[in-house]
Amino acid sequence: MKDRTTEIFRDAPVPKAVISNVIPSIISMIMVLVYNLADTFFIGQTKNPYMVAAVSVATPAFLLFMAVGMLFGIGGTSLISRMLGEGKTQKARNASAFCFWTGLSIGVTAMIIIWIFAEPISRAIGASSETLGYTSQYLSIVAAAIPFLIISNSFSNIIRAEGCANIAMFGMIIGNLANIVLDPLMILVFGWDVAGAAIATVIGNVLASLFYLRHLLSGKTLLSIHPKHYQAGNGIAAGILAIGIPASLNSVLMSTSHIVVNKIMLQYGDMAVAGLGVAMKVNMIVVMLLIGLGSGIQPLLGYCFGARNRARYAAILKFSVCLAFGLSIIMTIICYCGAGPLVRAFLDNDAAFDFGMSFARIYIYSGPVMGILFVFINAIQSTGAAVPALILSASRQGLIYLPVLLLFNRLFDSARMLAAAQPIADYLSSLLAVILFLITWRKFFRKAPGSTAD
Repeated sequence: MKDRTTEIFRDAPVPKAVISNVIPSIISMIMVLVYNLADTFFIGQTKNPYMVAAVSVATPAFLLFMAVGMLFGIGGTSLISRMLGEGKTQKARNASAFCFWTGLSIGVTAMIIIWIFAEPISRAIGASSETLGYTSQYLSIVAAAIPFLIISNSFSNIIRAEGCANIAMFGMIIGNLANIVLDPLMILVFGWDVAGAAIATVIGNVLASLFYLRHLLSGKTLLSIHPKHYQAGNGIAAGILAIGIPASLNSVLMSTSHIVVNKIMLQYGDMAVAGLGVAMKVNMIVVMLLIGLGSGIQPLLGYCFGARNRARYAAILKFSVCLAFGLSIIMTIICYCGAGPLVRAFLDNDAAFDFGMSFARIYIYSGPVMGILFVFINAIQSTGAAVPALILSASRQGLIYLPVLLLFNRLFDSARMLAAAQPIADYLSSLLAVILFLITWRKFFRKAPGSTAD
């Protein structure tokens, strides 16, 4: 395993190293995307727009759970890849065990809380009287998946830190494919509607977690989840949280911003909320692919940073930026031209479709810069630079997006102008990401002692 890590991260030609890590990561994100689209699609086949709206309302709560997995997944990947680059294998084991047991404990606690307070939580995140029953039912069932969701989201990232991108990919494929197959069976054949979508989600996350556990217990990995390797001290918890908290903060703020925009959009009716939820799903086609690209290169960059290989780090970053920009342009064109059929696949109601079609084309305006944004986000995270990572994570869906959203709500009586707040925030965030990376490069890498030429 160590030989493979060295072969890919240190010795492989830059295009091969990037592509071999990026493709499995993108495929994983495609599976997540297809799962999200399938959930909404098959709920849409019930011809009940209130169910579509309910799933849209419940999505932010689900993102909060995913944020915990992101905390340990991104934070753990950043620290472990740097430790492997420095040759500190035992500390990498300690970090992976810390991520597993701490994440599992948080997941079980969150599961119990959701079971007890499902209805109040549904009201708090924007469920109306028409969607409250569906939303609380969905959350109550999905709560059982929270511990598994955290494990699968954490280790789908962490396993890539040792060069096992394909293993990480297969876990995501297994979980999401199971969900996609079970969705039509449970929603339409069994007639379980929203409950069926939730049960399929639970089963998918359980299967993905079991796949990763099998790998982690196989003895063929540098990582460990054995309790004896659990360690929070020696900079492990601090190193993981320093990058993990900013990474998860982005998901938390994304969840928060979704709650806020759903509540504001509710003034235009449940069909506007349903249309917004579907538009976000369409936009995810671009976003998830580019998240996959960004997260795929982070272990490479982290390894190079740990090894102080400045030239290789710069070469990987340059190649990745070019690749991300090209993919961004292609996907933007595809999604803009295909917005109509995509939205119609989820929404049968004409009013909801009109909202969804308009919102989808507005959201996709940010497509050309999204690849650059996610590459630089992951480049900053790969260095362990906590403050720039925190600033950037707090900005895109928080410090930038929420003020723009609230300002537009005050200035314009238009649902479409509310949707326009997101692409504006994305362009501003992309500019900020480039500036913060340049600062990070000078402070944490360019002048770092021991940097090698290649």
